[in-house]
Order: sequence, then structure tokens, then C-alpha cells
Amino acid sequence: MILGLLFAIIAGALVALQNIFNSKVNERAGSWATTTLVLGLGFLASLTFGLLFEGGQLFHLENMKLWYWFSGLIGVGVVVCLVQGIKRLGPTYAISIALTSQLLFALLGDTLGWLGLAKVPFTFNQLLGVLVIVGGIIVFKFGGSGEKQKVFTLPFVKGNKVSEVQK
Repeated sequence: MILGLLFAIIAGALVALQNIFNSKVNERAGSWATTTLVLGLGFLASLTFGLLFEGGQLFHLENMKLWYWFSGLIGVGVVVCLVQGIKRLGPTYAISIALTSQLLFALLGDTLGWLGLAKVPFTFNQLLGVLVIVGGIIVFKFGGSGEKQKVFTLPFVKGNKVSEVQK
């Protein structure tokens, strides 16, 4: 269980990091070029590591349902939508909403047994957990004084001092 938690935490950090990188690439290359670059490099990395660790077994795809092959198309939607969301909302807000949406759809998938998943009974605790996360996003977006402040700035950025408070 600890290893599963560790992998989930690392995955969350990598998703956030990747989306920030994607938004920076999108500033220079555009949405479709970003998607092509991200998924193309991902393909090359996956193929390389797959061949390294699995060798010829990588391509033994027995008894796989036809519609599983289309999951890569979903990846195109993920990259395009997150890049555009970050562009319009900023990384923290866009990723918070994306992760909440991911949680809601996973909960629905578990509860309804979508795509061959085993049905998991819906509980009040699950509903409460989702509501707390949604409430957190609402507080994050609309809470506060309305004034943006930098309480701590990085010392290596031109003109900044560690103790400086900027409005």
C-alpha cells in the first residue's frame, strides 16, 4: 500500500509538472504542435523503455478488446484541454479542476461499473470527500482579500530579495 501511495504522489507531481511544461511549449508552438510534441516524445520514450524492460513481449497484446486501442486518442484530448485550461485559468486552478473531474469520473466509473470495472458501492464518505475537494477549489478561487501578494520571492530572480513583500 505504501508503494501505491508513493507512486500516486509521484504521478500527481509529474502530471502537474508536465502540464506546466506543456503550457510553456504552447506559448511558443501552439496547441496542436504541443500535443504532437508531447505525445510523440511520450511514444518514443514509452517504446524505448518498453523494449528495454520487456523486449519482444511488449507487442504481445492477446485478447485485447478493440476499443482499448483508442485510449491514445483520449490522451490527445487530455493534452489539448489541459494546455488550454492552464492558458486561461493558470496552472493551479486548471489542474485542481482537472483532478476533481478525474476523481468524479473515476467515482462514477467505479460506482456504475463502466468499461468493465467492478462495481464499488457509492458511500457517503466518497460524496463528502468530493464535496470537500470542490469546496476547496471554490475557496481557493474566490476566497481571500482579492489582492494578490507575493509574500516570498525567490532570491535569484532579478531584483528580488528574500525578505521583500510585494503588492
